[in-house]
This record gives sequence, C-alpha cells and structure tokens, in this order.
Amino acid sequence: MGARSWLQLAGFILLCQCVGILGAMSGETGNSLWYQALNKPTFNPPSWVFAPAWITLYTMMGIAAFRIWRLGFDLGPVRGALGLFAIQLILNGAWTPVFFGARQLLLALLVILALVVVLSATLRAFWRLDRIAGWLLAPYLAWVSFATLLNASIWWLNT
Repeated sequence: MGARSWLQLAGFILLCQCVGILGAMSGETGNSLWYQALNKPTFNPPSWVFAPAWITLYTMMGIAAFRIWRLGFDLGPVRGALGLFAIQLILNGAWTPVFFGARQLLLALLVILALVVVLSATLRAFWRLDRIAGWLLAPYLAWVSFATLLNASIWWLNT
C-alpha cells in the first residue's frame, strides 16, 4: 500500500472517529449527573468501558469502509454499500445528542433501532463485496445491539 492509500485509510478512520468526538462534544455523557441518576439495568457497564470500545469500533468501521471504497467507487454495489455506511454513520452520530443532550430516551431508542436496521444492511452489503470488511463491522453490530437493549431498558426503567 502506497503513501496515498495510507492517507486515505487514515481519512476514513478519522471520519469515523470524528462522529464519536462530535457526539461526545454535543453535551452530557455517561458521567453526567443526569445519567448517573437514571435507573439502569444490572447489566449496565461502567462508564469507563464506552470510550475504549467506541474508539476501537470507529477504527474498525473506518478500515471496513476504506476496504470497500478501494474496490472502486464507480461500481454501483460499492456506491450503494458506502451510501448505507453514510446513513448508519449519521444515525450513529445522532444518537448521543438525542439521548444525552435532549434526554429523549424513547426518541433515542427509535434512532438506535433505525441504526441497527441500516447497520445490518450495511454489514450485508459489505460482506458481499469484501468478507473482511463485513467481519470488521460485526463487533460494531453486536455492540449497537447491546446498546439498543441498554437504551430500551433505561427507557423502560425510567418511564
């Protein structure tokens, strides 16, 4: 891989990491007094788990998207897969401000449910084009599925 490819890979990773950074800057986070006061299920992980998990997942997402993009953006299936990737990235970025910033637990649940649907479609599209890219998204889908259960539980326990 040449220098240009390494820069492109870094750009994809940085794009994904920026979604997390913007979300964290959008307002409160898991360390806020509001979040700490919520009733949470027994399986709620400690707050310190989320940052390393997301940094790892955003890196894997960037690598996966780069692998698909390298196949040739002029190909319809590649454009479609990356279009789905962009939509899921927007939904991912929307969740934190809705949950923590607006404190809208039900709306956040709807956002994350949409994310699961679009992310599942993205994973399938990536898998068809590049199995490694598909595998790179699998832990992300598992984590978002867990986060959906967590969001639903917190909403249920606090209504």
